[in-house]
Amino acid sequence: MTDDTIVTAIDIDVMYVAGAAGRPIAEQAPEAFRQLEAKLTSLQGRRFYGVVIGNEYRACVAIRPDDDAGALSLARWTIPGGRYIRRKIPNWEANLPLIGPTFESLRRRDDFDASRPCVEFYRSRQELLLMAPVR
Repeated sequence: MTDDTIVTAIDIDVMYVAGAAGRPIAEQAPEAFRQLEAKLTSLQGRRFYGVVIGNEYRACVAIRPDDDAGALSLARWTIPGGRYIRRKIPNWEANLPLIGPTFESLRRRDDFDASRPCVEFYRSRQELLLMAPVR
């Protein structure tokens, strides 16, 4: 992993699939992404995010101008912008066990903002950006 960086993110309008409530986040995420990806005609050029709200995982994709969330039977939501502490996880598919403990570490910061969710940004198949909101 690399050093932490403070970034200012913009609001991101997304379509999403919610994970199965009551199950561990690590179990919700893969199934939610499978369901989301199955509804899209192509994954090419898409921006994918994972968000945890309470005990619910949301597999999200940024909305493009030609998307019709209703026709795709997908819920819409906005990932809130603002200041985030960002940490990169390279080769994330091989490092999945690092995601939970990394977020736990970031949430222990004195400036952590619990009013906004933590966000995973799947920048590429090689790089995952974990972002925890800060004041």
